[in-house]
Amino acid sequence: MIAQLYRLWIERRDADRNMARFYALSIEETLFGQTCLVRRWGRIGTTGRTVQHSFDTEGEAVELFLELLRAKRMRGYQPRSAYPTRRSDPV
Repeated sequence: MIAQLYRLWIERRDADRNMARFYALSIEETLFGQTCLVRRWGRIGTTGRTVQHSFDTEGEAVELFLELLRAKRMRGYQPRSAYPTRRSDPV
């Protein structure tokens, strides 16, 4: 059983390079009781790709979760709230 909920959504945007990417991580429990790290990534607005990693312990999944987070932060990914939102109404 997973002791704590782990979910993360980060984005990388660069209008000059027409880049709008997302990266999502979550630690979940499978139907068979294994701990599973689920990674999703792709262009914002698409389903993207998904990969699952199974582990015997929650600690191993958390280690990979944090390692992947560090790598993505070094590449410029940030939480969604770090990007300004567009206003739909005229100012």
